[in-house]
Amino acid sequence: MQNHTIPVTVLSGYLGSGKTTVLNHLLNHQHGMRIAVIVNDMSEINVDANLIKQNTSLSRTKEQLVEMTNGCICCTLRQDLVEEVRALAEKGRFDYILIESSGISEPIPVAQTFTYVDEELGVNLSEFCHLDCMVTVVDANRFWHDFSSGESLLDRKQGIDDTDVREVVDLLIDQIEFCDVLLLNKCDLVDEEHLQKLEQMLRKLQPDAKLIRTTHGRVNPRELLNTHRFDFEKSSMAAGWIHELQKASHTPETEEYGITSFVYRRQKPFHPQRIAQWLENWPPEVVRAKGMMWLASRNDVAITFSQAGPSIQIGISGYWVAALPEEEQADVFAQEPEWEATFHPVWGDRINEIVLIGIDVDWPGLIESLDECLLTDDEVAEDWSQFTDSLPLYEDWEMDSEEAWIQ
Repeated sequence: MQNHTIPVTVLSGYLGSGKTTVLNHLLNHQHGMRIAVIVNDMSEINVDANLIKQNTSLSRTKEQLVEMTNGCICCTLRQDLVEEVRALAEKGRFDYILIESSGISEPIPVAQTFTYVDEELGVNLSEFCHLDCMVTVVDANRFWHDFSSGESLLDRKQGIDDTDVREVVDLLIDQIEFCDVLLLNKCDLVDEEHLQKLEQMLRKLQPDAKLIRTTHGRVNPRELLNTHRFDFEKSSMAAGWIHELQKASHTPETEEYGITSFVYRRQKPFHPQRIAQWLENWPPEVVRAKGMMWLASRNDVAITFSQAGPSIQIGISGYWVAALPEEEQADVFAQEPEWEATFHPVWGDRINEIVLIGIDVDWPGLIESLDECLLTDDEVAEDWSQFTDSLPLYEDWEMDSEEAWIQ
């Protein structure tokens, strides 16, 4: 079926990274394909589309430009995207669809648009087209500035609306961790040492994607068009922190530029107040962390934990299997019999398991400081519900939601 559907490449990347320059380069290259282009820009006047019109020779017989403005294709314009792609595919005169997403768009919802049936519209885009490649463009010159800024999209007046409080760094991480190709653009604006250090960090964050250096968005179209790279399941598991969790054992090894990672695993709960104080004094050398936390004061629920730069988010993943009624536990074990063998005789599946990625980290010191946040043997014997807990109350959360908790 896929052989008879139109391939689609999506260009993602934060505002100013150079997506439009890459798009212009692809359109001006002699590839011989009839390409339909969709450009999504948050402003009411589609600036990017205007740039493309000025810098390319779009032919009415070979190429078509569709402008989608005043919204984002990962959310408010998602249905518009479905309808536009279907309309382009049904015309039957295009060999390829190239999409430049908004600089504040998250790639996973866009990819899901092509993977799952839109129940409201009754449209299954996989009947018309297939995702070929998810590309993320990274600004080599501004990456660290944006990563460590601590600003939200609202602070920069770049959000979808006045309620869009997403952190810039979280958006950068989302775009990097879910892609098939990473284009490190504007490489002419920084020196070689800067580039090599940034490349090492990007490979830690996203080890599966092909990383290509570019200047002025110049890249061989074969790297982005008809690549056959995209696989939703594989892309969903491509983030560096997932790779670290899958390793049987892990000892920090010194790498070039001091970029290392470690998986902190302890089958003992954190004291809520001590771990809260630790989070408030987050070590700046740790640039990315992701995993599951076990809080003594919330013994029934698994706490999701995610950090990128100065942004820290915690939320509820669900109930620990050990906290479920015996009948429900039996159902889980029947479906995954190997899981029961890993259960702790007292704590079951409760565990602290957090991947940490950093630069020049004193791992022995950091691990010791985290161990000091665990319950002592004496505290284990106490009433855990009486411990002071200043973290956000999960009674205020919706199950499976996340709440930003910034230090």
